[in-house]
Amino acid sequence: MLDLEVVPERSLGNEQWEFTLGMPLAQAVAILQKHCRIIKNVQVLYSEQSPLSHDLILNLTQDGIKLLFDAFNQRLKVIEVYDLTKVKLKYCGVHFNSQAIAPTIEQIDQSFGATHPGVYNSAEQLFHLNFRGLSFSFQLDSWTEAPKYEPNFAHGLASLQIPHGATVKRMYIYSGNSLQDTKAPMMPLSCFLGNVYAESVDVLRDGTGPSGLRLRLLAAGCGPGLLADAKMRVFERSVYFGDSCQDVLSMLGSPHKVFYKSEDKMKIHSPSPHKQVPSKCNDYFFNYFTLGVDILFDANTHKVKKFVLHTNYPGHYNFNIYHRCEFKIPLAIKKENEDDQTETCTTYSKWDNIHELLGHPVEKPVILHRSSSPNNTNPFGSTFCFGLQRMIFEIMQNNHIASVTLYGPPRPGAHLRTTELP
Repeated sequence: MLDLEVVPERSLGNEQWEFTLGMPLAQAVAILQKHCRIIKNVQVLYSEQSPLSHDLILNLTQDGIKLLFDAFNQRLKVIEVYDLTKVKLKYCGVHFNSQAIAPTIEQIDQSFGATHPGVYNSAEQLFHLNFRGLSFSFQLDSWTEAPKYEPNFAHGLASLQIPHGATVKRMYIYSGNSLQDTKAPMMPLSCFLGNVYAESVDVLRDGTGPSGLRLRLLAAGCGPGLLADAKMRVFERSVYFGDSCQDVLSMLGSPHKVFYKSEDKMKIHSPSPHKQVPSKCNDYFFNYFTLGVDILFDANTHKVKKFVLHTNYPGHYNFNIYHRCEFKIPLAIKKENEDDQTETCTTYSKWDNIHELLGHPVEKPVILHRSSSPNNTNPFGSTFCFGLQRMIFEIMQNNHIASVTLYGPPRPGAHLRTTELP
């Protein structure tokens, strides 16, 4: 049985690990993977068709704990303990819930001090006792006599003194004064762990298509001295097609991983693929997992030739490898008898909406099958790749964008014109 410390408006954890409000989903999953022998039977709950309409939930079924992550920014929003019989809880080092101590209203009052009267929710038949960043729910069914309450108290909400002996059914840790209105806080400095995160990524474009990326980055930096307080640093960096490997390193720092391509599975869709001479060396990716970005370099010139932006939707084959890339892509819209217009595609745009904005049919998609080996099948199904304005949009079956691949302009010297011959 887990023995955990409750910190209102902040966290739930012990000396080995801690689930902190504002923590990215990937860090919470990393904790669960590291302690898989202790924390078992974890479920991932999400809406397959509408992943943005419901929170993304990690359900620790063996320990009676749910971690609710915001569907958009994928940071921890609410920690819910829904079965207090499966876990020990303490506050300021003193237990208020264990096998020997029942979490009664008297125990809660003794451990956490006085607060406002309980608020009754008639739909749930629960009374909620609220502290800042912490709520306890008491079940009405277990009470032998109907409680007395004042129906006109607090803007129509019933309020009362909760009867003696009532025990806690659920506990919630969240940010702010209201569980209903709470939002995932900014990522705490303790969760940066030396990494740089992307707050937003703007795709820059020229007349024909994308030309590069402008990234707004977040980092936790320290001032001079060992005891200096860490502070959030915000800065912008831009990388372009044709930048060298050294340029990218100086702008974004070292990648989390370098991946060398062994083959190009899309080569068959290029003009005259049988005429292409196999390269003696392989192109390579810089994988920036916390930015949600991959950068492909040409093996011969060592210059940027491709960017890949990942949306990290649940139900995709690469889910939880990358953090969500909050991108904005300007699309050129051509209409009859009008000047070209620009519309913006974001991480949360659906392909149907993009298709309507374009106002013209798009070529049939290429179906992309992903698997870890030739004998394995992808449990999430195939995705569809649409080419558009030097970009490839990978679309999931629920109509959301899984990734966007940006290609640079053709190299000027790739095809020698006859007028240039001596």
